Amino acid sequence: MKQQPVKDITFRKGMNTNELINAFYDAGGFSAKKVAEGVDILETMIKEKNCTKFLSFPACLISTGTRGIIKELLKRKLFDVVITTTGTLDHDLARIWKPYLHGSFLADDKELHKKGVYRLGNIFIPKESYGTILEEKMQPILNELYQIKQKWSTKDLIWEFGKRLQHEKNGKDSILYWAWKNQIPIYVPGITDGAFGSQMWMYYQEHRNFTVDLFKDEQDLSDMMFEAKKTGALIIGGGISKHHTIWWNQFAGGLDYAVYITTAVEYDGSLSGAQTREAISWGKITEKAENVTIEGDATVLLPLMISALLERG
Repeated sequence: MKQQPVKDITFRKGMNTNELINAFYDAGGFSAKKVAEGVDILETMIKEKNCTKFLSFPACLISTGTRGIIKELLKRKLFDVVITTTGTLDHDLARIWKPYLHGSFLADDKELHKKGVYRLGNIFIPKESYGTILEEKMQPILNELYQIKQKWSTKDLIWEFGKRLQHEKNGKDSILYWAWKNQIPIYVPGITDGAFGSQMWMYYQEHRNFTVDLFKDEQDLSDMMFEAKKTGALIIGGGISKHHTIWWNQFAGGLDYAVYITTAVEYDGSLSGAQTREAISWGKITEKAENVTIEGDATVLLPLMISALLERG
């Protein structure tokens, strides 16, 4: 293979994000070239008409302004399926009604606890902006949905919440709203692991026939896999949302396109740190797949990558 010389990045007036990302190829760098490769893979995947496209991410991103990037992906219908964690629902809904605040990793957590402020990294979440407001807003909606039927899949439950945000002042900032609006399913396999799930459990105390049908979600995913001609995924972070995405895709013969963004390391054997090459051994990514693992903070990388992607039209 012919080796290419490393070239310096040169700024010029009017240079856009896509041009900067493309410059990463010639410049090289330790993660920069992977970022450029990731954008190329996403572009190919999104243009592939016969490809079912998955978006997977953990909740922490939704407490930050990166939520706006996720919202834009659903608003523009660039992905067909979302698999995430319960906290995504918590933060997405809570931020419609109450603000989250800038904070610090180095804050005194004992003092924050005394003041009723939760810390998520360097984001401060006042108690009234989380559990309190979610209980106030969710319980009436759950009661309304209970009158319709008593058994719900997470996808259908989430769509119903999204539907009810259309008249909210900040409703169109919501991921759930755009998922409902564009009929993009959101699946949450660990639905009880967060405030949204806790509110459902609280409602269940007085309505014992109110249930969540996780097997309906799994059947949806199964049907999707066996009908898919090709599949691809942008997988941010790790945990249950990542695993559920790659787990189901093994039944479609493996992902044909895969872009991982992660800060986790692989040497401890964790799923969150596992690289795309490990998933190939399980058949969760095909041997011929276009794939890359990008190490870095998604709150930095995702806005850059999606900006470049959108500039390509």
